[in-house]
Amino acid sequence: MLILEILLVAIDAVIANKLRSLLTMLGVVIGIAAVITMVALGEGAQRSVQARLGTLGANVLTVRPGQSFSGGVGRGQAMLSVEDAEALRANPRAIQAVSPELEGRIQVQYGASNANLSILGSWPTYFAVNNTQMETGRLFTEQEDKGRRRVAVLGALVGAQLGGVSSASLVGETIRIGGVPFEVIGVLKEKGSQGFSNPDESLYIPLSTAQLRVLGTDRVRSIAVQAASEGQMSEAMAEIDQILRREHRIRPGQDADFNIRDQASLLTTIQETTKTFTLLLAGIAAISLLVGGIGIMNIMLVSVTERTREIGLRKALGARPNDILFQFLIESLVLCLAGGALGLLLGVGGSYALKQIAGWDTAVAPESVVLAFVFSGGVGVFFGIWPARRAANLTPIESLRYE
Repeated sequence: MLILEILLVAIDAVIANKLRSLLTMLGVVIGIAAVITMVALGEGAQRSVQARLGTLGANVLTVRPGQSFSGGVGRGQAMLSVEDAEALRANPRAIQAVSPELEGRIQVQYGASNANLSILGSWPTYFAVNNTQMETGRLFTEQEDKGRRRVAVLGALVGAQLGGVSSASLVGETIRIGGVPFEVIGVLKEKGSQGFSNPDESLYIPLSTAQLRVLGTDRVRSIAVQAASEGQMSEAMAEIDQILRREHRIRPGQDADFNIRDQASLLTTIQETTKTFTLLLAGIAAISLLVGGIGIMNIMLVSVTERTREIGLRKALGARPNDILFQFLIESLVLCLAGGALGLLLGVGGSYALKQIAGWDTAVAPESVVLAFVFSGGVGVFFGIWPARRAANLTPIESLRYE
């Protein structure tokens, strides 16, 4: 009962000075809200990266053109060709699939509507390499690529760009890409935005058709290569390097005119960087908690001074120093936990608002909520110890004589 009585006295003391208590809690409220919001932004960014990893397809390497050298002197940007892709898939050892890609932005027209959209020319293997699923219709075939057929597969949101219609309703219809008519044969399932690009707003056509009829080039932008297994990624990279050096006539020891990138490793690096920035932002936000804790310590010291006679009276009636210590610690803890609860509500609400209004990816992790709440309680105890000890060490006679 003594503990319950001390707790009730501490809560009554906090409620008796509502405005002062609210202002005292303000630093903790802001600190907790900032921590929850910053961690939610970082957690959302990490989950977005993880989701993108899941949509890339397994064991994918990307080959891009690099700097061309002659006699140790750079000669400008090198090129990749369909012949390079053909060489990569000719006698594969650690390579499972190859997909050369060529991309550009072209005006696309359907009826009276038109939009400037991304056009990606590729082999049919593109869809398996990038783990892309069909929503309706079918994919173009290798025969259609060799025959330079004018067929197109749409991303899930292309219809919305062309007059706000359903993409599925365009299957079997004719659209014009750069003035050239194409038959829509299929629609892909939605994948979501991937950084600066959104595959759901792209159109996919056979590579040979893109080169001859749309983009007018015999080069490719990149070559996606899928390794036979995760354990053979290194072997696949060595195989790509060996084959392309042979195709480009690059001697051993010379700088290659192409780059090989492991997309999974790249995204893992992005994820680690995001985590670092999240911790940095959370650390900055935690400073507000420390400032709030200092404010609470200041107010508690003032409270000890104001209630010196009360402390002396309680001691004269038999209260032990530990009872006084516990009372003021409870007051400090109540202030911080109440501020933590308000900050938690504000932080969760702010995270939801950023997601709904600004469209940012946010995710409130339960462990961050628990950690922030426990930290706010720790702040209350840590910064309440000095005022509580000062109150507990007051002598009854000096306290009763205090004016």
